[in-house]
Amino acid sequence: MTSGVERWVPGIALLRHYRRAWLPSDLVAGVVLAAILVPQGMAYAELAGLPAVTGLYTTIACLVGYAVFGPSRVLVLGPDSSVSPMILAAITPLLVVDDPTQAVVLAGMLSIMVGLIEIGLGLGRLGFVADLLSSEVQVGYLNGLAVTIIVSQLPKLCGFSTDADGFFDEVRTFLTSLDETQWRALVVGLGVLAVLLILPRLTTRLPAVLVAVVVATVVSAAFSLADHGVATVGRLPQGIPRPSLPWTSLHDVGLLLLGAVGITLVSLTDTIATASSFAARRGDEVDPDQEMIGMGAANVTAGLFQGFAVSTSASRTAVADQSGAKSQLTGVVGAGVVVVLLLFLNGLVADLPQSALAGVVIAAALSLVDLTALRRYARVRRSALVLSLVASVGVIVFGVLQGILIAIVLAVLLFFRRSWWPHGAVLGQVEGLEGWHSIDAFPAAAERDGIAVYRWEAPLFFANAGAFREQVRRLARRPGCRWVVLQCEAITDIDVTAAGMLESLDDELNDRGVHMAFVEMRSRLQERALRYGLLDTLDAEHFYPSMEAALAAIAEEPTDGDGGG
Repeated sequence: MTSGVERWVPGIALLRHYRRAWLPSDLVAGVVLAAILVPQGMAYAELAGLPAVTGLYTTIACLVGYAVFGPSRVLVLGPDSSVSPMILAAITPLLVVDDPTQAVVLAGMLSIMVGLIEIGLGLGRLGFVADLLSSEVQVGYLNGLAVTIIVSQLPKLCGFSTDADGFFDEVRTFLTSLDETQWRALVVGLGVLAVLLILPRLTTRLPAVLVAVVVATVVSAAFSLADHGVATVGRLPQGIPRPSLPWTSLHDVGLLLLGAVGITLVSLTDTIATASSFAARRGDEVDPDQEMIGMGAANVTAGLFQGFAVSTSASRTAVADQSGAKSQLTGVVGAGVVVVLLLFLNGLVADLPQSALAGVVIAAALSLVDLTALRRYARVRRSALVLSLVASVGVIVFGVLQGILIAIVLAVLLFFRRSWWPHGAVLGQVEGLEGWHSIDAFPAAAERDGIAVYRWEAPLFFANAGAFREQVRRLARRPGCRWVVLQCEAITDIDVTAAGMLESLDDELNDRGVHMAFVEMRSRLQERALRYGLLDTLDAEHFYPSMEAALAAIAEEPTDGDGGG
């Protein structure tokens, strides 16, 4: 019974098996982590269109929730630059007026919905849904997202605000409002951005975001920038919120569903990839289903404490790992430090300029850009490049949620296209090379007289049965063709429709004096062909274990025979 509880609530196992020797490392790593959690939490909250303090509420709740239900010993969750814009896109259409309170409630509802979806996927052992976002879709989405984030933060970086809707409207409004630039705010924001981009190249011992935010706060206080029109964070509300169920109406639940599904896909893909990477370093194993449950618990907890949806942060996880974190107690300690800040030091960041937070967000957005992947796609597969660029353009032109939906739909369509019209190749023998090779890749490959050797590289099912038939017919029409030898190693399945097609195709070819032979077909599929009754039409002797066996048997066949096959 106890082991079952520990399976679903890993935090209990952590408490039972925790080693005292880990405590100093976890305490130090937790304090270091908190120094990064605070500025990033506030920055990503404002990126989501929410008060800065909700980022701290979210940080506390999700770290504790994941520590109880999450399986990874080092993974760090929290507000994320790739998720926050999706939250903004999901809740903005539901805001009747610019009401921060309603925005917080809607974000809380969204977070709980994301959490319940993730828990459901984990309990249903559906971890494979994280694979719905292919690497090219994810790269394209993040590249497009980076562009939209940077554009949305430019006004704040310059010390003013705009009321724009959509990417192109934001660009136009920003350019026409440049005369409102507050140069002091701009200098601070650019300074923060410079520190975040340069310092990590010089040393990894100092957390760049902490250095940048501390310096910006000190400079702001020393020169009284708030008195000169520079917008600052201000004193945070004291204390932490009590748990409550965020709710507006059932109508809003339906409208938030698309955003919840999109956030789930993005966060789970990132979480499992990050968890796998750090687990490999430590020799641990990743349980994708339990990771989903842990993520879900973290999101539900965040939603109950005036927070918003979260994801895994590779950068914060790396900081915890490099600081010597041994267990999820590191996250709990980090959450505890943030609690102390809210209870006793809520004025500590009052002088932090808003433009500094914009610099933090822009730096995070730049880290999302992956041009190297685009160059690789262009080199190895142009369709992957096109898909990635379409995802980027979709996010930029149509919006975050619509863009990712377009990319996913396109990825699914391309998948089906490859299954409907898979690659097939006519094979020949190449001097100096063993085996049979595509004549497209090796134009000098030699074919056997009267024999067409063809490889079909996909399952054979209803959607591509017609394409397969046409390919074989074309080969059978070759002058002097007597045999079509099908290399079946890549065929993983044959459905009822395809079986019927093979039966009628065999009759058709036999009438022309052309026969079919099957090479290297899996024994499982041969048994299935028997159940389908195909061997009543197809000659059972024309299924061969190797190409050599097939060719040797064909050589012994009478040239004027009219048997099946």
